[in-house]
Amino acid sequence: MKEEYTVKINDVSEITHDVRQFRFEKPGDYSFTPGQATEVSVNKEGWKEEERPFTFTCLPEDDYLEFTIKIYPSHEGVTREIGHLKKGDEFIIRQAWGAINYQGEGVFIAGGAGVTPFIAIFRQLRKEGKLGSNKLIFANNTSKDIILRDEFSEMLEQDNFINILDKEESDDYYHGFIDRDFLEEHVDDFGKMFYVCGPPPMMESVLSALSDLDVSDDQIVKEDL
Repeated sequence: MKEEYTVKINDVSEITHDVRQFRFEKPGDYSFTPGQATEVSVNKEGWKEEERPFTFTCLPEDDYLEFTIKIYPSHEGVTREIGHLKKGDEFIIRQAWGAINYQGEGVFIAGGAGVTPFIAIFRQLRKEGKLGSNKLIFANNTSKDIILRDEFSEMLEQDNFINILDKEESDDYYHGFIDRDFLEEHVDDFGKMFYVCGPPPMMESVLSALSDLDVSDDQIVKEDL
């Protein structure tokens, strides 16, 4: 039987129009590695068995745990229920798991909420003074969907924080999709590590493009679901 922890939510804040940040109690013996996730359910009748994976966006040494979750209010499901949670409500979490972890400088490629495993990694690197030349290429529908835009802009040099939008044209951002041509234009070293996380169609497209560019499997860090 999986070990479970019931934890009380201490704070809820709005990150974007449909993304919420939840900070909650940290069990004394709980540990994780930046990039890892856990199975989560809402501690309410009818929802306790509905488990979904969410990534920790805090640092392992913080005295709280944190999720940054995209809410889908039009979908009847767990995230809509999570969107109704407030301070004092409870999550049920399990042990941490996940294959996404930092393995050296490289290019992080994220689509939408797929950026969440990278948040704690970048925060840890910033704390250690090791951001180096790491680059984040972030795909979203519109500019209002960009999660933690200001924080990433502060952490990364302008050339290392690249945003591309597919449903909005703007002078401030690239327009289109992350394909082979886009990667060739914005990546100067295909011998580095590549960290990839996003919706399945985006993942399939990006992984295919990386293969075409002779990036080997052992250079790619991703979650195998």
